[in-house]
Amino acid sequence: MGQTIVQKILARASARPTVAVGDVVEPAVDLAMSHENGALVINQFLEIYQRTGLEPRVWDPARIAIIFDHRVPAESAKTATNQKRIREFVRAQAIAKFHDIRGDQGGICHQILPENGYVRPGAVVVGTDSHTTTHGALGAFAFGIGATEMAAVWALGKVLNVEVPATIKVVVRGQLPPRVQSKDLILHLIGRITAEGANFKVLEFHGDGIRAMPTSSRLTISNMAVEAGATAGIVPADEETVRYLREEAGVTDALDPVAPDPDATYDQVIEIDAASLGPHVARPHMVDNVAPIADTLGTKVDQIVIGSCTNGRLEDLAIAAEILKGRRVADGVRMLVFPASWKIYREALDRGHLAALADAGAVIMNPGCGCCLGVHQGALGDGEVALSTTNRNFLGRMGNPKAEVYLCSPAVAAASALTGTISDPRK
Repeated sequence: MGQTIVQKILARASARPTVAVGDVVEPAVDLAMSHENGALVINQFLEIYQRTGLEPRVWDPARIAIIFDHRVPAESAKTATNQKRIREFVRAQAIAKFHDIRGDQGGICHQILPENGYVRPGAVVVGTDSHTTTHGALGAFAFGIGATEMAAVWALGKVLNVEVPATIKVVVRGQLPPRVQSKDLILHLIGRITAEGANFKVLEFHGDGIRAMPTSSRLTISNMAVEAGATAGIVPADEETVRYLREEAGVTDALDPVAPDPDATYDQVIEIDAASLGPHVARPHMVDNVAPIADTLGTKVDQIVIGSCTNGRLEDLAIAAEILKGRRVADGVRMLVFPASWKIYREALDRGHLAALADAGAVIMNPGCGCCLGVHQGALGDGEVALSTTNRNFLGRMGNPKAEVYLCSPAVAAASALTGTISDPRK
């Protein structure tokens, strides 16, 4: 019987010829990522070694990445102290893949990993963040784990008790129309199968519509796979994956992509006609409360947010700049732009995108996640409405349970910034 991508990756990482759905394995980890919550992991890690009496040493410092991105720069003494503690741990453990609050190497963790070539096809990637699914866009099996699980990974180099998940095959046919983006596609899928439609399963993306997308668009799709309940969202590595890793991430060593067998068994097959899709919006307060944009047109907005690990890449800033260039953000609307990394920030600056956005009235922020989860920058007032390119719109997600958050693509966000109401970028 044929194997899916995740079955092949887990079999190889567990030193087994094959695995079946439901098997429990302990795969070796290729990359373990944490951000500021690494402070919690450190606590658990040191506790493990206190019980053994051995000197605390991580299993492989070259396979651990830590990125400051959720509260940058630090917004409180508590955060600053935790960050200081992580810096001390990083130095003591000789962890080189550390991205501090710096303009030459910083950014959001789910952008830093791919753009630095840390993620490879066929790898097992774990992170103490639910949107670690992002890295499946490069053909890896990437999923989120808790701080205690990560402490065990730091000590042992493997994940304990992983149940091999079933896989849903998603076939995307045709190319998206102008100003309809991969964010619209994944919102459509989540609305179609619901927030629990892929619980404990993997979404494996196929079709000419996926193959036509650049890696940046694929990262958006894999990022939000978790919003359908998926353990991971995987795009099989292809020529575009290799191009991205070679030309943009600077990877020079050998790559070993993993593809599913032609007779692989899938739990379900879903087909999407990309050419027929239009812009979509997720309404408060659930990501699967999705509707075509026509159903939300005219909804007044107070704050527009473009950025985050979902939609802060160069293509996102470019389309927003294209729509806003020479125009003005509507009076009474705040527009915040968060590039996903300082590398993207500089590229967008060089190409004039940031100038176009700033001239239109947008405020360009430093790369970071704070606004998305409501802990730092861009909080909402009581009764306010945000239209955001981020990935979650739960009640209180952006810091205020008395506010509302709608989710959309960068094109929809930019068009709506001009009018002050949810608007169709195609018009």
